[in-house]
Amino acid sequence: MLYSPRMLVGLWAGKTAIWLNRRIGHGGTSFPGGLGRRIAPGLLSALAAQLKRGAMVITGTNGKTTTSKMLAEMIAASKLTLTHNRAGANLVGGITAAFIESASIGGSIASDLGVIEVDEATIPQLVREVRPRGVVVTNFFRDQLDRFGELDKTVTLVEEALALLPPQSVAILNADDPLVASIGRRYRGRVFYFGIDDRSYGSREMTQSAETRFCRLCGHPLTYDWFFFGQLGHYRCVHCGFQRPQPKISVSAIELKGEEGSAFTVNAPRGSWRVELSTPGFYNIYNALAATAAALRLDLPEPSIRAGLQGYRTNFGRMERLELADGRRAFLALIKNPTGCDEVLRTLAQNRGPKRLLVIINDNAADGRDISWLWDADFEALAPILPELRSVSTSGLRGEDMALRLHYAGVPAEAISYEPDIHQAIAAALEMSRPEETLYILPTYTALLESKTALANLGHSPRYWEE
Repeated sequence: MLYSPRMLVGLWAGKTAIWLNRRIGHGGTSFPGGLGRRIAPGLLSALAAQLKRGAMVITGTNGKTTTSKMLAEMIAASKLTLTHNRAGANLVGGITAAFIESASIGGSIASDLGVIEVDEATIPQLVREVRPRGVVVTNFFRDQLDRFGELDKTVTLVEEALALLPPQSVAILNADDPLVASIGRRYRGRVFYFGIDDRSYGSREMTQSAETRFCRLCGHPLTYDWFFFGQLGHYRCVHCGFQRPQPKISVSAIELKGEEGSAFTVNAPRGSWRVELSTPGFYNIYNALAATAAALRLDLPEPSIRAGLQGYRTNFGRMERLELADGRRAFLALIKNPTGCDEVLRTLAQNRGPKRLLVIINDNAADGRDISWLWDADFEALAPILPELRSVSTSGLRGEDMALRLHYAGVPAEAISYEPDIHQAIAAALEMSRPEETLYILPTYTALLESKTALANLGHSPRYWEE
């Protein structure tokens, strides 16, 4: 419980700001936490220290939100209480706001566990304030170059954060990403690796752009036996001996089912079990694997882990499925960097049948001002399914740039429509959709927030702070 008057004032100010923001129709995900911190800088530390079983932190470029929500489902299935920045606000203000909302008016946190999604640049500060029980690192890809600069800077920030962990904490790392796995070689604490052993997906040759082809430890080229996507795969360095670590938890017998999701076998120290995942996309198997690894380190029972995965439904724009009237459906899928965009496009192309496409690009600070990544993303992957695309449209602050990119990817200029207003673009795309068609809406981050508001106003989605 918070006894300091200053702490209580900071807490109450934050709670008031959350209430006011929602009264006027905003989510209140960052400002309330920032306000509370200005009044009481130690507020997050004081609240997080009350978690009965500590916190698990999830970071990395792609998959943070989905992984954390999958883990939250597993914890709920275990009948444990949770504090979680579920709206996806992953800077320190948004994380503090989640704890403010979870606390009582007197400053008590009754939760058993915390699940915290955190931005890579914020994680050193978060580790200092929260002192988590473990950190999950999903992957590293180019993202917001104007903010992070070179990718090695991002990796170094996470590496520095892990060095700040308490001795009893654990680093849960993706063995298939050489950038992530290299951290494990230098980290002096406990490491728990996860990875995919099944080679039924991917290829022996690199078919996508990768963030690195060189060993981060010695600088020499890596040799790959198998690629999944980007630089993720089975690799080794013949010069210094660095290689993919043997994962303690892995996935095999993968079966992709298009829009219906996937099935796979989880192999863990406790045994193996089959999982049906309703979330489409191969990359979401990695998210499920990361969440399972974290759950095992939290000593959650296997039935709860399985129930959490099988009960998980995508939301908040991570291949979120929306059932519309007359047999129509829509998918809302965040895109923010080349590799993540490529995997969304790959999933879209694998789902056969008539479809419509709306790509919404903003370049606000939260999106990254630099949108050159659009030219690295493989929009050419749409070529085989052009006959299936009933309409192609763009919107957002940089929607015209996106229309040009699609034209160079092979979409005829006359087939592309541009509507600058996001709300009108979504309404028009929904109006055009016919029974048995699927509408794919692909927005950047701030465009996703506007898209969720538009869909809520049209009655197709809850507001994002209500999910």
